[in-house]
Amino acid sequence: MDVRRRSIPASGDRVKTQKLNNNDNLTTTVLPLYLTNALFFGVFFSVAYFLLHRWRDKIRTATPLHAVTPAETAAIVSLVASAIYLLGFFGVASRASLDELSDEETVLREDSRAPGPCPAALHDSPVSTKKLSQNSLPRSKSVDKSVELSNAPPLKAAGEAAAVPAPAPISLSPEDEEVVEAVVSGSVPSYALESRLGECGRAAAIRREAVQRLTGRSLEGLPVQGFDYESILGQCCEMPIGFVQIPVGVAGPLLLDGKEYTVPMATTEGCLVASTNRGCKAIFVSGGASSVLLRDGMTRAPVVRLPSAQRAAQLKFFLEDPLNYDSLAVVFNKYSLLLSLSPSLFSFPTFLRCYFRNQ
Repeated sequence: MDVRRRSIPASGDRVKTQKLNNNDNLTTTVLPLYLTNALFFGVFFSVAYFLLHRWRDKIRTATPLHAVTPAETAAIVSLVASAIYLLGFFGVASRASLDELSDEETVLREDSRAPGPCPAALHDSPVSTKKLSQNSLPRSKSVDKSVELSNAPPLKAAGEAAAVPAPAPISLSPEDEEVVEAVVSGSVPSYALESRLGECGRAAAIRREAVQRLTGRSLEGLPVQGFDYESILGQCCEMPIGFVQIPVGVAGPLLLDGKEYTVPMATTEGCLVASTNRGCKAIFVSGGASSVLLRDGMTRAPVVRLPSAQRAAQLKFFLEDPLNYDSLAVVFNKYSLLLSLSPSLFSFPTFLRCYFRNQ
């Protein structure tokens, strides 16, 4: 008995054959999609316009809206049918694009991946001793033996930043520990450490440790060593516990009054130095800039609180009298040259806007 086995096509071939057959059936039995959509869109809008026009006439003639003619009935049915088609098309067609791939095609797509280790495994797992098969190498080269990667440095994941070394821990002497305990207990004020110890760097380290113990929070990421705390004593920052590094860029040259200046800028704002540098270049190319000093001075605004609004008004009139300016200038000129004085009255307190010139 002669038995012959019929060849079974692969799963991918069966899916493609079924899809081709389905597409052929759709092509032979249904109008093109764009013609069908255009037809139903035209029916929907034309019928809607017809019904609105008819209902407007009924309202004008006081005709009941529920009294419909056969033409209106057909129009309502056409409107509902076209609306159902359009809703089904936009709702189902979008879902069909997601379900276009069958399970067999999904499996075939997954199996079509080139054999070998997963790319994520090369980044996540430590590289000690790995073997790459012949299939993972380029096809143009024929290698019979496996390639062994040994003593390879660990690979970094994409976008992984270089590790920033943490600041070295601060070691305090027994004497400093006693001062920290005194600051924590409140017997020694924190603002007086510089004057009592005589060392600004040591005072900053002790104050930092006291803050960590009082708050229970670590300041490990804030550097404290490597900064000249003597330079800021009584200048720009009180009770320091560390410092923050800010990148410094340079813009220029800036041609101002016939001289070239290079402008350093400490900032963390992107494009600020670049835009300033372009402005300096434009000024330089155009021949430079000229500056004029209109006024040089310094303003201060002391506050005078008086018992009543009447007394505040009397003070205002006294300060605005030109005859009293000389007596006021004698007092103020002991420190700086008084140029002008303008009081501002806000109920009882009076603000004195004083404008001085440094002598």
